[in-house]
Amino acid sequence: MGAKFSLQDADAIGRLLGAEKTMHEKDHFRLKVANPEERRLLVLELYPETDLGKARGSLVVVYTGNSHLQLHNCTGYVLSEELGEVTFVAESGDKLSGLVVEKGASCSLYADINRELISSDFTKLGVEVMLSGVAMSLAEDILGQKPGDSAKS
Repeated sequence: MGAKFSLQDADAIGRLLGAEKTMHEKDHFRLKVANPEERRLLVLELYPETDLGKARGSLVVVYTGNSHLQLHNCTGYVLSEELGEVTFVAESGDKLSGLVVEKGASCSLYADINRELISSDFTKLGVEVMLSGVAMSLAEDILGQKPGDSAKS
């Protein structure tokens, strides 16, 4: 079972990201985030529940001018006012995946990360691995909680 995005969730995410527009479509929410100074535009779609093959689950989709990213079976998200970003998380056993969407209309994807990485001593990791551990550690408070839980930092 994944995150059940509500209108309140979409509005809170839109406010944090400074979305130009938040639309409630028939089966999902669509947010448009722009950064005119850096000529970036990002569209974020939140599907509370949709068909994902044989099962249903929540889906987070990001469209940019040159990418299309999806996070299936999103189990929760973390709003970080301080960093100006939202981290969407999917858990599968001892693996985590995360999609980070930033206020500046940029995003990062971290996939199939070992769960213990987020509580590791980051100073002992290479920079290329440390970044994913630090990014996903923001979600540590919501991991293993009941579906739909979110946190603020």
